[in-house]
Amino acid sequence: MKLATIRSACVSIRACTSRPGSRFGGMAQGCLPTNSRLTLRTDSTAPSSGTSPTLTANFGKQHKEDDWSKRNRSMGEVVQNTKEAIATLQRRNPEIQPLLVILQAGEDDGMLEVNKKTAGKIGLNVSHICLVKNCSEDEIVEELLKLNDDPRVHGVFLHLPPTSLTSRVLNTLKPEKDVDGISDLNIGRLVRGDVSKGFIPPIASAVLDLLEKHDAALKGKSVLLVGGHGPLRMALQCLIERSGMTVQTNHWNSKSLKTQVMQADAVVVLSAGNVDILPSWARPEAVIIHGEPALEPDDDIIDLSSRSGLGYLTAAYRAQNVVHSCSRWIQEQQYRPWRLHNLKLQPLNPVPNDIEISRAQTPKPVDRLAEEIGLLPEELEAYGRNKAKVRLSLLDRLHSQPDGKYVLVAGITPTPLGEGKSTVTIGLVQALSAHLKLNSFACLRQPSQGPTFGVKGGAAGGGYAQVIPMEEFNLHLTGDIHAITAANNLVAAAIDARMLHEATQSDKALFNRLVPSVNGIRKFSPIQISRLQRLGISKTDPASLTPQEVNSFVRLDLDPSKITWHRVVDTNDRFLRKITVGQASTEKGQIRETGFDIAVASEIMAILALADSLMDMKNRLARMVVGTSRSGEPIKAEDLGVSGALAVLMKDAIKPTLMQTLEGTPVFVHAGPFANIAHGNSSVLADKLALKLVGRDGYVVTEAGFGADIGMEKFFNIKCRASGLRPNVVVLVATVRALKMHGGGPNVSAGAPLPREYTDENLSLVAGGCRSNLKKQIQIAHLFGVPVVVALNVFSTDTQAEIDLVCQIAKECGASDAVPCHHWSQGGRGSLELAKAVKEAAHRPTNFQFLYNTEMPILEKIRTIAQKVYGAEDIELSPEAGSKIDYYNQQGYESLPICMAKTHLSLSHMPDKKGAPTRFVLPIRDVRASVGAGFIYPLVGTMSTMPGLPTRPCFYDIDLDPVTEEITGLF
Repeated sequence: MKLATIRSACVSIRACTSRPGSRFGGMAQGCLPTNSRLTLRTDSTAPSSGTSPTLTANFGKQHKEDDWSKRNRSMGEVVQNTKEAIATLQRRNPEIQPLLVILQAGEDDGMLEVNKKTAGKIGLNVSHICLVKNCSEDEIVEELLKLNDDPRVHGVFLHLPPTSLTSRVLNTLKPEKDVDGISDLNIGRLVRGDVSKGFIPPIASAVLDLLEKHDAALKGKSVLLVGGHGPLRMALQCLIERSGMTVQTNHWNSKSLKTQVMQADAVVVLSAGNVDILPSWARPEAVIIHGEPALEPDDDIIDLSSRSGLGYLTAAYRAQNVVHSCSRWIQEQQYRPWRLHNLKLQPLNPVPNDIEISRAQTPKPVDRLAEEIGLLPEELEAYGRNKAKVRLSLLDRLHSQPDGKYVLVAGITPTPLGEGKSTVTIGLVQALSAHLKLNSFACLRQPSQGPTFGVKGGAAGGGYAQVIPMEEFNLHLTGDIHAITAANNLVAAAIDARMLHEATQSDKALFNRLVPSVNGIRKFSPIQISRLQRLGISKTDPASLTPQEVNSFVRLDLDPSKITWHRVVDTNDRFLRKITVGQASTEKGQIRETGFDIAVASEIMAILALADSLMDMKNRLARMVVGTSRSGEPIKAEDLGVSGALAVLMKDAIKPTLMQTLEGTPVFVHAGPFANIAHGNSSVLADKLALKLVGRDGYVVTEAGFGADIGMEKFFNIKCRASGLRPNVVVLVATVRALKMHGGGPNVSAGAPLPREYTDENLSLVAGGCRSNLKKQIQIAHLFGVPVVVALNVFSTDTQAEIDLVCQIAKECGASDAVPCHHWSQGGRGSLELAKAVKEAAHRPTNFQFLYNTEMPILEKIRTIAQKVYGAEDIELSPEAGSKIDYYNQQGYESLPICMAKTHLSLSHMPDKKGAPTRFVLPIRDVRASVGAGFIYPLVGTMSTMPGLPTRPCFYDIDLDPVTEEITGLF
């Protein structure tokens, strides 16, 4: 198990934070350096505290000597047991050091000294925060919030005046760190008899310990509680009664006090009053335990016969609670079995539209979903009620947890309408979790605004297999694509600004502005020092650079004709494919042609999808090549000085977003690269987090965009290389509609009615599509050594004969199984056959292999994909593509994998060629490099990285009710 590291030396929390009026600023008395064993102060006086009165005991004369001896024995037992518990804990987790923090108001340290001595005897780390005596409630709460969030802290002792122990203060402290057991929740647990998650107040434990070890058995006897109020009194009364004794109380009522003392078998004085309890009032065999206004901190911890002995016993029980808290914290870091509560579906016939179905189901609050699947509260960052970011620290916590089964959903070559891979993915996990009761996670891409408002619509699934709320899923989500847009366009702005400044300033002027003098001091920023090192300049003093070194440092000398970086926008806007910038007079003639891509085509999107940590993402962002200098050198984002800022813009986007399906099963939504112009898969991090969360016997179902020839090939050759993960099974989605198209049916166009061939039974067209495109896509999966299950996404117009024929031919073509799926109309229940088939196939042995070795020449890698995947006879390079390959070889990029930018509507480069075309030559128009993302991407044919809008886009049907704020028209 890999846990958060806590230094073995006990460090002062914020080093005895200085406050107005406090003498604990900086290295005040007792505040040792952070590598000291203990950071504690030692004074001799202690204020009275409402939560921790110092306890002493008086006994009848004949019992006094024996009872002091028993109290010593109690103390020794608690200390020894706690020492052994710490030793056991640290043998299993040597990096963990249980830590108690004492939060104190004022400069009195008698209680601190008692806890220090006890902790020293036990081997517990103690730290100290000292606030001014009259500190405000807000100041206390501020400190508690910091302690709540500090994983090194396992217990907090509130050594505060009674007036400061307000309900707000007590309930701000996390109950799991409330080792004095005084928060409302912990007291409630104690009263209810459930202390498995709470704590018994240490003073109550000490008193009860003494009562239970008294010579005369007290079961059935009476105990009088005098004075006191609040949590301590309630806890004591509850514990004493639970031990079989009866309890009476007295609030220093002088009329009845003497009589009650004379009748009691034991008296516990919880606070000082205006009446003295005389020893003569008590019966000889009775025990009297009472609070005392001061401690004697110089007492030997071993000799508890002093009057401050019970103060040490209380401190020992507090230390024991800290160790219990630490043990619970370690246990919480372990993998947690799921307790998933599924949402019930009541499918209607006819099936309503997608947004009506989504709106009819009330999703679970995302924090409840997170708890059900074993996430800790601190691993969640909520974005409203229905979605939340999940922190990457989860990977550290579950580092040793075995991964679950890894399932990829791909498809045959689709029609322009799409064949339902997202719907199949969601239906499959609903079947696995809601019906087979197996842990499962869907990992989906975030949809782009382009298709959502263009032709294809959203990507939340459909019918009764959806991610909900679908409008939140399809619109903005948690802003990741907006962050990518901002980061991408910051790079573009930096490029043009740098070229302008270099063209209009001397070396000296540039240097003075890039390395300004601030308060008479000129120094390089860390990113500038990195640039100097890449230039072979080891100097760090700006004044020591020679004129030639200054020139090399300040001039990137970008060639405007070789800038490869485009601006992006998340809209289908064909008129931005080629633009001219720099036409204003303020840009001083720096005019050049450039263009826009759609945001999901940005290299930053690919980096987000392939990075496996924040550091990896930061390094990849720095490596992005934006263009070439006039001398032929690649210019990177880090040369522009912008890579650190990019990481800042992307720091939240790197965390996957947690949502849920219609049946309440979990979904990660993260990243959204298109498969035709990028690598087309959700993020590596989402898959890795999900594989840990589902456990060894669970399933993670992730989706690859478009047909298997595009999304699946890139999943294997790019994503699996980056992640180190290996899939267990491929689910290949097909529809009768698409198979008829590949079997020779007429063209299918978005927005146009389907020809009769697609609505009437036609077994000949179905068979033709199965024996061409479906067969080829199964063969492509087998190239990688992974079993295939064909999922036939059934439409209402499909006949049983067509369905049976597809399943039969699919098995003949090498599929492990082929099953019809009715999730669109039935939810998870309609995909039960698929879930069972996937479960069986996932347990079969695989012989996974990559299609090519990355050390092969770039040209041969492209040819291998063209011939083995697409079925081409050969490839044809344009002169520009050939020169680009030569350049990338010179720059050392030849070992990067290949990401083909190709139409998704055909196995070939020709969208109208359906089925499984052969005897064609694949034209490579251009070759580009995404060095940060880590791949070379050839552009096949006329492939565009900025889609356009059709005559009638989806946005015609999308609207908002201004009264109810309900969205209509999304699908």
